[in-house]
Amino acid sequence: MLKNSYLIPLSPLVLLLIPFVGMQFSNEVQWSLFDFVLMGVLLTGVGFGIQWVVNFFKSRTQRWTFILLILVLFFLLWAELAVGIFNSPIAGS
Repeated sequence: MLKNSYLIPLSPLVLLLIPFVGMQFSNEVQWSLFDFVLMGVLLTGVGFGIQWVVNFFKSRTQRWTFILLILVLFFLLWAELAVGIFNSPIAGS
């Protein structure tokens, strides 16, 4: 287990400061509370998923394969929520 396991929940908060600060200086960034909560849940899930993969798999190849899979799925979901690349019901603007 990661010695500094408190960093996993704190990391998404630090990353969410980027759009929050962007909203203060530009009208191009327009996030609602729901956007922040949803992205916080997604980032926390990715963090815990990667941590689980690192703890569960012993082979370096398996670790990198599953970490890459988690990241690809995260980026596809993020793109769908942001701009709707697949035109699904959850598509963004």
